[in-house]
Amino acid sequence: MMEWIVAQQTPLGNNPATDSQRAGAIPELVIILIILLLIATVVALVTQQLRISYVTGLVLAGLPITEVLSRRIGLDPSLVLNLFLPILIFEAAINTDISRLRSTFKPIALLAGPGSIFSSVIIAVLVKFGLGLPWIPALLIGVILANTDTVSMIAVFKEIRVPSRLSTIVEGETLFNDAAALVSFNLILVVYATGSLTVVQGVQELLVVALGGGFVGVILGYLSLPIFVRLNDPLSSLLLTVALALGTFQIGQFLGVSGAVAVVIAGLIFGNLGLSRSPSASDRITLLSFWEYAGFGVNTFIFLLIGIEINPVTLWRILPSILFVILAYQLGRILSVYVLLAGLRWFDRPIPLRWQHVLFLGNIKGSLSMALALSIPLTVPGRDDIIALVFGAVLFSLVGQGLSLPWLVKRLKISRVSDVMQKAGQLQIQLIASKAAQDELDSLLKSGVLPKAVYEELWASYQVRVAQSERVLRDLYNQHRAGQREGDPSELGRANRGGLDAIRRRLLLAEKGAVSDALRKRIVPEDLVQPYIKDLDEKLLTLEDE
Repeated sequence: MMEWIVAQQTPLGNNPATDSQRAGAIPELVIILIILLLIATVVALVTQQLRISYVTGLVLAGLPITEVLSRRIGLDPSLVLNLFLPILIFEAAINTDISRLRSTFKPIALLAGPGSIFSSVIIAVLVKFGLGLPWIPALLIGVILANTDTVSMIAVFKEIRVPSRLSTIVEGETLFNDAAALVSFNLILVVYATGSLTVVQGVQELLVVALGGGFVGVILGYLSLPIFVRLNDPLSSLLLTVALALGTFQIGQFLGVSGAVAVVIAGLIFGNLGLSRSPSASDRITLLSFWEYAGFGVNTFIFLLIGIEINPVTLWRILPSILFVILAYQLGRILSVYVLLAGLRWFDRPIPLRWQHVLFLGNIKGSLSMALALSIPLTVPGRDDIIALVFGAVLFSLVGQGLSLPWLVKRLKISRVSDVMQKAGQLQIQLIASKAAQDELDSLLKSGVLPKAVYEELWASYQVRVAQSERVLRDLYNQHRAGQREGDPSELGRANRGGLDAIRRRLLLAEKGAVSDALRKRIVPEDLVQPYIKDLDEKLLTLEDE
């Protein structure tokens, strides 16, 4: 009777036994979190000494502790898709310069659009007839493994300098490839649920989901700008960006459009139009630093959990099938990179063959591939086989390709940096930093924080550095022009041309954008604008890659 009274007095829905279990689970979760952080710290130290990829080291570190921790923690696909993925996409988007994307939009669109679809179809056909899987599982494997996760590539690029156009293509493909993979994955599940879908209906569904996601991203991205401008507290601004990243994804999903596409567009708008409106440089640094730490932390847990999630014994049993799937996705990447980019020369600057080698070997799989595999509905036939095959392919790409990629980039000697280029780069950094400091001094003077006498003294000290940098850079530019006139074939001539052509490209793109904007506003006649833009395009094609 007494027990019944206690139970009745307990609030509805609460169970003392359940509460006790929850209370006991929280300390255990904290202990596991501490263990994972310690493992990640050790991995960071070891990978720095061995000079290998950090994410590859995390996966390898997770494999030995599979049996110890896999029963208590796991790679929850819902957590990855709804929390981790928006954070990673938004962090990449706000750090992406739209002008850089615009200059490399054609190869990015080719790889993330037709290239992704082409690769998915090739993988699906090979898996269908090679392993005898039904069409739905084969198509799911194709979409999942056509997606690229270039965290490892970006990490390599931070250590080994590569041309900025190549790094932009890699970053842009990843940015839009994630969104394309999610859209295609959901479309295949719609086909599975409905039983039929015509080509026209499929195209309509893709357009609605993708364009709808872009529309949601544009609206929320622009709505965040006036709020951001009115927030003087950097911590409040930080909370706004977190709400924008996670909220945009959820609103997109709720409306039945692509949340990933929405986050990409919202992040691009905020990063390119919002951050520049912040009056304080320290506030911008605070925001960017937070998102850098958030991206690093999310990647750390994801790749460590990938290693814990993978069971080497299970993979060993189906090793022949995994090797076949690996060959299938590599073949799909070969054809999508080398075949599609071969036709790029007809409407854009061609991609050098050595760059294509990097794009092929950088076809590394990661967290999104595993999350998509785990999120496949239980009713899909062969679900367990799909997960095992995807896990095996991810493990191979992270370890095999992740370890060999730095060696390949060095071996190809994609970017030779001469002493002249090194000096020019240092001077550009000094010039940019000094100009930014002078702008900040102007802001402090106008706000009354800084007395005019102190302002003038500090401004003059920075002006000395500006004048020195500009003088030396002007001399280098004159050498560059002389080298152009004389056709200097030396490394010095190539270095001068390659470094300053990047500046000329930005100027030409600025001209093209201004003229196009004037045409759109009907300020200038179209028959005069078209020849001018054609001339600008021809000049852009003559410039060397950065």
